[in-house]
Amino acid sequence: MLKICLQDFDGSCKGSAASGEWGRPIDTKAKGRPMLEKKARIADEAEIVDEAIVSRRSVRAFLPDMIDDDTIRDILAVAARAPSGTNMQPWRVYVTKGETKQRISDAILNSGIRAEKADWDEYRYYPTQFFEPYLTRRRANGFGLYGALGIGRREVDKMRAQHDRNFVFFDAPVGMIFTIDRRLNQGSWIDYGMFLQNIMVAARGRGLHTCPQAAFAPYHRQIRPVLNIPDEEIVVCGMALGYEDTSKPENAFRTDRVPLEEWVTFSE
Repeated sequence: MLKICLQDFDGSCKGSAASGEWGRPIDTKAKGRPMLEKKARIADEAEIVDEAIVSRRSVRAFLPDMIDDDTIRDILAVAARAPSGTNMQPWRVYVTKGETKQRISDAILNSGIRAEKADWDEYRYYPTQFFEPYLTRRRANGFGLYGALGIGRREVDKMRAQHDRNFVFFDAPVGMIFTIDRRLNQGSWIDYGMFLQNIMVAARGRGLHTCPQAAFAPYHRQIRPVLNIPDEEIVVCGMALGYEDTSKPENAFRTDRVPLEEWVTFSE
């Protein structure tokens, strides 16, 4: 900081010629301060957004603590700012709690249709035959989750029981079912993915966790009558929403991500 002053007869500083205010020092860095403050603010905002994205993961055990409807509405309203081609907004959401959520669970679990035998007749999520590098990644994910639960590779019944927890929304107090009009094309499904991601990130901003669940899709015949879903809508997936139960071992499992060098190409 530089102080320029006019001296009185006794040599004391009486006033500032540059500032026009007596005795007020001039901050020579003041000009650059707004830019520094802006950069600091951007860095803080980026950290908040990045944390919401990075901390998002598929939680598979929830506390029973209820989520109020206003919070759910806020999350969905924010998520609906997702981009969509010509602003078509192709999403349709059924929010369930309590008895209705339980009816969905009962309809699926009492259907007698095992997940491995379920018919993906509306759309196929996974390839008919897995191939590399996707096969290795899939196996690592499964072995990692079951390993955290202490389930061995030959304990098929325990694996099935864990998979069936999808259909109780992993005990989350809120279960959502998402549908899309079957007349829409692939572009709208891309838009839908961005909408779903927005929900999960907005939930993290409120201290909540989620688990997106494609496992519901082949059980659309069991879900439709419970929620009165019309035939022109395809069940895309479900999603659990709630507070994480940090005491459960499955929630200690973390997936990794492939290094950027393996999937990014920069060109100039």
